[in-house]
Amino acid sequence: MPPLLSALLNVIVPVALVAGIGFVLGRRLTLDQDTVARLSLYALTPALAFDTILNAKVAASEALTLTAAFLLTWAVTLSVSWLVARRWEVQTRRSVMAGGTIWNSGNLGLPIALFAFGQKGLELALVVFLVGIIGIYVLGPIIYNSGGGWRSTLKAVLGLPVLWAALAALLWRLSGVAVPLGIGRGVHLMAQATLPLVLLSLGLQLGAAGRLTITRPMLFASAVRLILGPLAAFGICLLIGLRGQPLAVLVLSASMPTAVNALLLAREYGSDSQTVAGVVLLTTLGALVTVTAVVAALPYLP
Repeated sequence: MPPLLSALLNVIVPVALVAGIGFVLGRRLTLDQDTVARLSLYALTPALAFDTILNAKVAASEALTLTAAFLLTWAVTLSVSWLVARRWEVQTRRSVMAGGTIWNSGNLGLPIALFAFGQKGLELALVVFLVGIIGIYVLGPIIYNSGGGWRSTLKAVLGLPVLWAALAALLWRLSGVAVPLGIGRGVHLMAQATLPLVLLSLGLQLGAAGRLTITRPMLFASAVRLILGPLAAFGICLLIGLRGQPLAVLVLSASMPTAVNALLLAREYGSDSQTVAGVVLLTTLGALVTVTAVVAALPYLP
């Protein structure tokens, strides 16, 4: 089977199927999307983080190098977005910067990494996700200029249960104490529900979206996200010496569409939410092609 077709059928189709069901439900039913999103953010994702970190076989040095490569990739996409978007009005510029930089390392990044690489790839992708979800709530207010100051930003970061779940798992792992069987099974059961729910949540959000008028800022931010993102990640990995599966995981993650979090932040801070909504939709649809191509190319990476 050709690599491109294999990537489409074995990696993209399972993810698209679950998200597609969410899309149909979002069109036909009136569902509380905020509740579904909060279940994922405040209950299931922390369980996935705790369960995966406790049992992960990712070396500390590997995780640190992956984190550095992730942050440098963000720096590249953010800088390019700012340079080009300076000519647009300030609210649109901020939305282009957020839309081109903040990618969906959770809803799509985690399940696609699982299908593409197996459990080891999921563990590496979770490192990217943890850094990304914390970074979103630091970078987002900076981009959108909320005016809340560093205290507001710190409060938002510390209010994320996934951060505390990851810290608890790290401390528990360092202690060498075995997790009681009942607790371990309960957390693992919740963790298994995470990926289907986040994909359904993504589909619900897309299904509830209205009609879209495409603009130049939307197209530019979408190109930054889907084309520059993976290319920047690949170049940075080569520069800092990251190779093998960690390189492949970051390149795949950096090819993901714009995260819905960017839209939520735009609405929260009164920015150009229409542009961000357009970028989320365009990149999610475009990712069906670009992510398939990236998955097909992964075996040829160093």
